[in-house]
Parts: sequence; structure tokens; C-alpha cells
Amino acid sequence: MTPAPEPAGSRVLVVDDDAGLVRALAINLRAHGWLVTTAASGRDGLDAVARDHPDVVVLDLGLPDLAGLDVIAGIRGWSRVPIVVLSARQLGEDKVDALDAGADDYVTKPFAMNELMARLRAAVRRAEPGDGDEPVVEAGDLHVDLARRTVTRHGEEVRLSPTEWALLEVLVRNRGRMVGREQLLHEVWGPSYGTESHYLRVYVAQLRRKLEDDAAAPRHLLTHPGAGYRFEP
Repeated sequence: MTPAPEPAGSRVLVVDDDAGLVRALAINLRAHGWLVTTAASGRDGLDAVARDHPDVVVLDLGLPDLAGLDVIAGIRGWSRVPIVVLSARQLGEDKVDALDAGADDYVTKPFAMNELMARLRAAVRRAEPGDGDEPVVEAGDLHVDLARRTVTRHGEEVRLSPTEWALLEVLVRNRGRMVGREQLLHEVWGPSYGTESHYLRVYVAQLRRKLEDDAAAPRHLLTHPGAGYRFEP
């Protein structure tokens, strides 16, 4: 049987701190036509995704600085690039956690190189067109970094609670578009929520106090009465 061709010129980012494994992966992938970049830590991996816009990411969960799930969350905050987890962790709950966090596939070590490349090809084929977005959004004096999950105002970092960040993230990802109340509740609080609009009023008010120059006359966090909210950069 003729081997399936690799996607010509597709870019793969390998994020793993095992230098020997990374070297072997890079040699094999390049031999099959992939453009390979590597990172040995979670933070370097996030930077590489933002800088290089790979077509697929191979990610180890056991990184020296950040948990693999945090790296997935950092990528998913702004990008839909396919993520294939490559991990020695074989417990079912590890796979479930990674897939729930936003990974597209999960391969356990040790693995067969031809299987990994087949999964990478499939991930690239399934990827939605136009996945490339920018991780940093500027809105006046606000600087929202979706990859690093931080926001600064007038150059000073603003501390947000996890719920405040989750709400801001959804709005910023959909910047310039109204996001309905039900969608916001589902994405931030979970699928069992849909009518608790008072949650949104409370948390949007908190975000305005922290991020707007005048919370009573917001420029960025806007309300569509009876419908939803919009982040206007």
C-alpha cells in the first residue's frame, strides 16, 4: 500500500522537554516534508504558537513550567489550531481532561511514528480554514493577551478572577460582535446555565470597574439590552 502523502509544507510545533524525543521527532517529520519548530517549555510553546502560527501542535503534558492543560487553555483562548497531545500518561481521566480542555487527539508514549503522522495529517485535514487569529488584542489603553491569559490597563496588570477572565475571553474572542446571554452563560458557567442573566450583570459590572475609565459610560464592554454583550476594541 502506498503511504499517504504528508500535507505539503504543513507546519508542526512540537512542545516537549525530552530533548532526545524532540530530536527524533523533528528528524522524522522533516524527512516527510513537515516544517518543524520546537519548544521545551509551556511558555515557549505559547510564544511559538503566537509567533509561528503552526498548522498543528504536538504537546506533552509533563512540561517543566506549566501544566499541559494550562498550555491547552492558553492556546484555546485565541486559536483553534489542532492540538495532538503526546504523553506517557495513560489513565483515562488524563485523556478526558485533555480532550475536555480543547485537545483534538491524544497519543500515548511509546508510540508508532507512522500512527502519529497519520493523526497529524487527520488533524490538519479537519482544521477549520481561517484558524489563524492574533493572541494580543489592543483596545485603547487595554492590552488583552489571550495566550498568556493576562490583561493590562495603562501598562499595569489587572487581576481578574477566573470567572471574570472567562467572561472577558469569550467577549474578546468575539470582539465587534454581540454575544447572546445564553451563549455567554453556557461558555462561562456551563451548559446547565441559560437563564441566570443576573450573573452576567454582576460580572460585567465588575469588569467595567476594573477595565473601563468610566464604568458608567463604558467604551469597550457594551450592553445590548435584553440580548447580550459586545466587546468593542
